[in-house]
Amino acid sequence: MTDQQPLAVALVSGGLDSMIAAARAREEGYRLLALSIDYNQRHRLELAAARRIAASLGAERHIVLPMDLSAFGGSALTDDIAVPKTGVGEGIPVTYVPARNTIFLSLALGWAEAAGARDLYIGVNALDYSGYPDCRPEFIAAFEGLAELATKAGVEGEPFRIRAPLQDMTKADIVREGTRLGLDLGMSWSCYDPAAGGLHCGLCDSCRLRAKGFADAGIADPTVYATQP
Repeated sequence: MTDQQPLAVALVSGGLDSMIAAARAREEGYRLLALSIDYNQRHRLELAAARRIAASLGAERHIVLPMDLSAFGGSALTDDIAVPKTGVGEGIPVTYVPARNTIFLSLALGWAEAAGARDLYIGVNALDYSGYPDCRPEFIAAFEGLAELATKAGVEGEPFRIRAPLQDMTKADIVREGTRLGLDLGMSWSCYDPAAGGLHCGLCDSCRLRAKGFADAGIADPTVYATQP
């Protein structure tokens, strides 16, 4: 990487999808700024994974920004609400964190404008996912429009681009993409409710979708589950 190459801000949660989205930014020639949010989530092991991933991808800077969304609650990831373990159901599950991607992209946008970056990468997906409204293409397009209206750079003719390279992929496609990129997918963390010993529980929606992705891709799953999905 050289100083002449453009910067991109990538939201790196520590999960599989954000890891691969950030790797795509690097492959596409961007110098990487990695942003992770410590929102006092139940599955805080993902922050350790985010640090590993940012380092492995050669991020020029990695910020882990504290923002305690448990003060608001309203989600099984930030409140005293049980994480569902019976399988991926219909509707928006209680693991949805109110406005999470809106908040996270707003923070990424602020850093991007300050750093002179015009591209933001996020690992949202609207096929094999839990049904969160802030993962849909309509949301990404709307936020991109908002960024143009809400920033000095945008109103002065330097629009921001929200890159969601996994948007239309199945989870199997995502696993294959990570393999193509040569990533160590085992360093990512997906589980919403870690089991004793720092294992993936194997039963939450995120574990089930992760395991299904590897199985459907025909690629060995490096994840250690407390209960096999």
